[in-house]
Amino acid sequence: MKRVVVGLSGGVDSSVAAYLLKEQGYDVIGMFMRNWHDESVTISDDCPWIDDSNDALLVAQSLGIPFQVIDLSEGYKTRIVDYMFNEYEKGRTPNPDVLCNKEIKFDLFLKAAIDLGADYVATGHYCRKKTNNDKSFSLLAGADKNKDQSYFLCQITQKQLSRALFPIGELQKSEVRKIAKKMELVTAEKKDSQGLCFVGKVRLPVFLQQKLKQKKGDIIELSEKLEVLNNYQQVKPNLNNIELLSSPFIFNREDGEVVATHQGAHFYTIGQRKGLHVGGRPEASFAIGIDVENNIVYTGQGENHCGLYRKALKLEKGSINYLDNSFYELDKDYEKDFLVRIRYRQPLQKAKLIRKNEEHYILFDKSQRGVTSGQFAAWYNNETLVGSGVIES
Repeated sequence: MKRVVVGLSGGVDSSVAAYLLKEQGYDVIGMFMRNWHDESVTISDDCPWIDDSNDALLVAQSLGIPFQVIDLSEGYKTRIVDYMFNEYEKGRTPNPDVLCNKEIKFDLFLKAAIDLGADYVATGHYCRKKTNNDKSFSLLAGADKNKDQSYFLCQITQKQLSRALFPIGELQKSEVRKIAKKMELVTAEKKDSQGLCFVGKVRLPVFLQQKLKQKKGDIIELSEKLEVLNNYQQVKPNLNNIELLSSPFIFNREDGEVVATHQGAHFYTIGQRKGLHVGGRPEASFAIGIDVENNIVYTGQGENHCGLYRKALKLEKGSINYLDNSFYELDKDYEKDFLVRIRYRQPLQKAKLIRKNEEHYILFDKSQRGVTSGQFAAWYNNETLVGSGVIES
């Protein structure tokens, strides 16, 4: 009998995942990951770990499976939280949930499961795993298109995927709820958690201010007629211009007018509207540039401001992760058509993945709003997640 350790989070998805695996004849162990108890950082009570742990225990008791709690907080702090602070300090916008899957759930947690004699670990992710003819594995989008979470797994490796099970990937969320109600699981009608992986819902500015110092600076509004933006709009999108198209906009203080002040450029992100506190303008203001070196936030008026949109992006060389190597050509320049998303829940966008001079770029068919360094770009072949990388610029 194959043994599987299920990451019971105290939510309905992982609860039903555990139930389905038991029904399929697996030797199931439930394990709750406690990854946060740093009292120096203010976290809201919207997702208290004690309540979640108790719910996970009740589910395990209801299913008649062993249950234990594992403390991975040290690894979570060094691998996820410190990474978050470092990225924001550089003016970048990280995605801790993507890294959490790679570094915590399918690394530290997986190792702990293997120590218990497990063959697999399972989670409540809405995605699917496929075994290929060559005995490699593919990661597919979840059957529920409104809940597909494959993007969050875009950085896991083939080795990690080989040990993973996603029992609810073929189900709709409504079906998961129905199963939980039928089995009278305590989590059947529990709301989905929101916020940082394992931490819960937080007010991000307050969270960041615990570690990053406030530093007053100017918010400078830029006109759409700015020369650097006009020049960019006139560049013809093609392979020859990919380096220019993927370069970040460079703004100067003299390019606009001061319209407000802020408490630290590192607290903001490209595309942000809420929290700018820019009043008295004809249209809503959006962040279109973050300069942490000079502590300046650049804004533009209106959601269609050209400074919000980019045609291409460059990926960090060391971050490229191919789950499906059949699409990767070693030591060779190439361009391939894929479907790409640069954030969770974004509809897939038509684009070309370009490898040129050992660098990877993405050139979109249509300009994309809010391209943000530090986030992950993931590319798909139909429903199959092929690879991903961190956006450099």
